[in-house]
Amino acid sequence: MSEQIQMDRIDVGGIRIAYRRAGMGPPLVLLHGGPSDSREWHYQLEGLSDEFAVVAWDMPGCGQSADPPEHFLHTRDYADCLVAFIEALGLRQPHVLGLSFGSGLALELYRWYPTIPRSLVLASAYAGWAGSLPAEVAEQRKQRMLRLFDGPPDQFAREFIPTLLRDSAPAELVDEVTTILSEIHPAGQRALFRAGFAEHDLRDVLPRIEVPTLLLYGDRDVRSPLKVAEEMHAQIPGSRLVVMPGVGHACDLEAPERFNAEVRGFLRSLPVDP
Repeated sequence: MSEQIQMDRIDVGGIRIAYRRAGMGPPLVLLHGGPSDSREWHYQLEGLSDEFAVVAWDMPGCGQSADPPEHFLHTRDYADCLVAFIEALGLRQPHVLGLSFGSGLALELYRWYPTIPRSLVLASAYAGWAGSLPAEVAEQRKQRMLRLFDGPPDQFAREFIPTLLRDSAPAELVDEVTTILSEIHPAGQRALFRAGFAEHDLRDVLPRIEVPTLLLYGDRDVRSPLKVAEEMHAQIPGSRLVVMPGVGHACDLEAPERFNAEVRGFLRSLPVDP
């Protein structure tokens, strides 16, 4: 990882939050998927920091951040923590990019704090599991995840990776994702489900979005397939949908050059603040 990427920690409401930061310019906040952490964003921290101040946090219960406290009982608690984190770092109206659960967190942020994001980039996104998946599928995923949290971390990684990466993903990428997933916080992940992760339904937020929004998906994504992408696109006014061929759910890692180019082009297309 580039020496220009700084790893730091900050206290946010009594919670230790770890984050990686690189570059100068308009702020771009990166929100990783549920069982991952900021390590998954190294291509974006390296590739976009020439033009943006790129900040990738470890969500509470992930990476080097502390597990969430017991009073975290709702997904809004994570959004409140994210806002406090953004404000503590002095990031004024950042662009907010979320992948998978990170996209749901970005939408939850917009629900309660619509003046915070300058724009939204939603990658491999759902309107929450309950908002985008049949009820029985959401419940099956929930029970499978809870079962995996009770087992050894390496087993979690082995079973989860086939839904994140395409079959032909390079071995070094599989090893990288395996390392991240093998270091999950089971307690932190259970807390996320306790807060309603599987029941998250954000469909009511989508038609109210008034900031520029880019939707990025891979056409081989089995976790948030193209039907979900099309429904999100239809519901978010003026949104732009980009589908990347031959790419799975972890599109930031599988196709980083295309991913970064789409993000950069989208952000450059936005009007410059007066």
